[in-house]
Amino acid sequence: MTILKFGGSNFLDPEGYHRVARHLAQRRATGENKIVVVVSAMKGETDSLKAQMLEVNKEASPSNLDAAMATGEMISACRLEAAVSRLEISVTSLNGYGLGIRTNSDFGRATVESVDPRRIRSALQEHDVVIAAGAQAINQSGRLTFLGRNASDLTAVVIASMLEEHACEIYSDVPGVYTGDPNLIAEAQLIPEIGYRTIAAMSRYGAKVLHHGAVEYAEKHGVTIFCKSLTNDGVVTGTTVTGHGNARSVTVARDPVVISFASVAERDNRGLSGILCGGPVSSVEEPLAKDDGELCLCLDPFPRRPFPLLGRVVKNEI
Repeated sequence: MTILKFGGSNFLDPEGYHRVARHLAQRRATGENKIVVVVSAMKGETDSLKAQMLEVNKEASPSNLDAAMATGEMISACRLEAAVSRLEISVTSLNGYGLGIRTNSDFGRATVESVDPRRIRSALQEHDVVIAAGAQAINQSGRLTFLGRNASDLTAVVIASMLEEHACEIYSDVPGVYTGDPNLIAEAQLIPEIGYRTIAAMSRYGAKVLHHGAVEYAEKHGVTIFCKSLTNDGVVTGTTVTGHGNARSVTVARDPVVISFASVAERDNRGLSGILCGGPVSSVEEPLAKDDGELCLCLDPFPRRPFPLLGRVVKNEI
């Protein structure tokens, strides 16, 4: 069985779905009979859905936002199903209601609590290709939940683990992890192998290759991740994420927030580090200079839960 994931950069237009469908047909022709494909929304679609929701109601509930934004991946799964079906391959698609993944009710960034592979296994018995809408599941009450920005990576890793497969392939616009952002640093080198914890830290600090939650889940459940890229000339194999392999890399934290305090003592006495980490903040960094009364926050790139404290802190410039 093969587990693949295709990010939104593969679906810039309808032709992207046909390109992926042809790749799946080629994989089947080489003997891979059963394939599970996790898909992200078409590039830009999730942002568009969010904007539309907030235009209707700027205070839409987190559960309402989850249900709306998950439709991006649902539509993407339907598009790919249509493209694969056109090649006369037996195919079906599943969304968060039918994947067998249960989460808590932390809408916006829900955490996986339990899995049940029976629905996917049943679909694989009837079809050769099963397409899964990424980044979504249901909570214990059966309501749709969203796993977070770029969390289709996590869906692929969870499905690989629940089907007792120890590897999955993740396709994006770059074939793997580099020593720096290749779009910013021309001399950046591809890293052929990297450890789970190293890439998880890079992801938290700005690297956009893999979702940090996917890497952490892969480490916990022993799933190897192969980072690849699908081009018009074929597949480019890049980085293997596994239990070993260390590398140095430069990451860029985009749009960080700096909070200035009157003094170091006030900064430390506020106790904000622990509070902020409970909100849409991936990391809280203190400056190297010990007498610098500042905190640098790396924000979640797609915050989904309201966090009024952060707004008050930044507005008031403590």
